[in-house]
Amino acid sequence: MTINKAEKKLYRAWSMYDWANSAYNLVITATIFPIYYLAISGDGDDSTLDYVSFFGWKVINSALLNYALAFAYLVIAFLSPILSSIADYEGNKKRFMQLFCYVGSGACVGMYFFLSGPS
Repeated sequence: MTINKAEKKLYRAWSMYDWANSAYNLVITATIFPIYYLAISGDGDDSTLDYVSFFGWKVINSALLNYALAFAYLVIAFLSPILSSIADYEGNKKRFMQLFCYVGSGACVGMYFFLSGPS
């Protein structure tokens, strides 16, 4: 079986996307964001627990981070098959990629508005 030039280009594009997505998850989700969030929501004293207010509940900041990530990945696990089916069926994969790129960029910009210090 031979692969034509268009298929090679498609395979290369998906390989680069997968490589970039894996790098994002490794660098941002696993290292930079937790350090940033815990630093901005803590009081700087490692001997005490730091709490944040979340919809009127007082929650340990590291626990809230872990629950938020777990919830986000559950949403992704349930919505990815549906959204990818829609994108494949309608043939607008690039639009979906653009939309989620803008949503992700907006979420990163929104981190600027975190209030520092314990609540």
